[in-house]
Amino acid sequence: MTAARAARITAFLAQPVLARLLGALNGEGQETRVVGGAIRNLLLGEAISDVDLATTALPKETARRGRAAGFKSVPTGIEHGTITLVGDGASFEVTTLRQDVETDGRRATVVFGRDFAQDALRRDFTINALGLDRDGNVHDYCGGLDDLARRRVRFIGDAATRIREDYLRILRFFRFHAHYGAGEPDAEGLAACIEGRAGLAGLSRERVRAELMKLVVAPGAVATLRAMAGAGLVVPVIGGVPHLSRFAAVAGPGEERGHPAFRLAALAVCVREDALRLRERLRLSNEEFDRIARLAAGLEALSGRSARPDIAALRRLALRIGADAVSGALALGAGMAKGAAAQARIAELARTPVFLPTGRDLLDRGIAAGPAVGRILESARNRWIDEGCPADRAIQLALLDAAISSTG
Repeated sequence: MTAARAARITAFLAQPVLARLLGALNGEGQETRVVGGAIRNLLLGEAISDVDLATTALPKETARRGRAAGFKSVPTGIEHGTITLVGDGASFEVTTLRQDVETDGRRATVVFGRDFAQDALRRDFTINALGLDRDGNVHDYCGGLDDLARRRVRFIGDAATRIREDYLRILRFFRFHAHYGAGEPDAEGLAACIEGRAGLAGLSRERVRAELMKLVVAPGAVATLRAMAGAGLVVPVIGGVPHLSRFAAVAGPGEERGHPAFRLAALAVCVREDALRLRERLRLSNEEFDRIARLAAGLEALSGRSARPDIAALRRLALRIGADAVSGALALGAGMAKGAAAQARIAELARTPVFLPTGRDLLDRGIAAGPAVGRILESARNRWIDEGCPADRAIQLALLDAAISSTG
């Protein structure tokens, strides 16, 4: 182990809340280790979001020890042996060692055990099966350290068997490759994903959506989605033909448009019907659907326009669907040249000042509350756009007065 890795492990285990918890859960015949993604990211020097623990103790004993050490105990998944312990602003999922006895492709029936090796071997990928004990020893039962060094995502044991245990592992295979892998996906894993792709249809839409949203923002998303498409595994997920070149244009190295809804729209949306299909197929949240639907409206509005749409027309469109949606549609190359021309239009749109007059200004001028307020404001905004969007409030109010006069 390198000195840098050893130093990271020492600093990680020295965190007061983690040290206190491991001290409480270890001893008197029980052992607890940090497992999963926290160890993977720690060894890679990447950020750690969640710290999961595996223990020989049964859930009731875990909860008792946690409470005795000042942690709040939450039975978040007690039927599967998981207790969440919360203390000092941090939360830890602590799961009793398990062994699968029956699986149906979506969930597993498990029994509790005391063998860390058996628990590791039931996990999905070798790089996710590492463990770290309280003394700083890394435990590797299936070659995860070597795969981590090679940046290779590989199923534990027989890939087809791992997939039949949970078909979501097909998407997880590509998602983890997009984040941690290098080069082509593992050949055995890819072949097993192709063989088991029919199982994707039985997964919950929420689980599929969660994996896809993480995949599209991963560093290697472009190459990974191309590999998925070549294997025939993108269309079954999004329900349509993927726009891989367009996705690559906005998701390649150096691109900052990282919101998953934008990336998903780049991959799968041209018209509003596409947004509606994704909402149903992936159970999109309201916020995600709103972003994607407005982007679709922008794509439709800009489709077939000249290479440099008039800035006034873009501003009017922005008033209707939002400047972010118009900028996003321009970035996706709808109806205009790529590169500098698109960026210039996006920058020009971003410089548009705020239209300051509100309904209160109309009420102060004696206009009665009602539909006329909205009509006059819209007329004033259009005049403002025609005048080049002056930022001065006095000029904007003069345009508002002109709109009042023109409407009688």
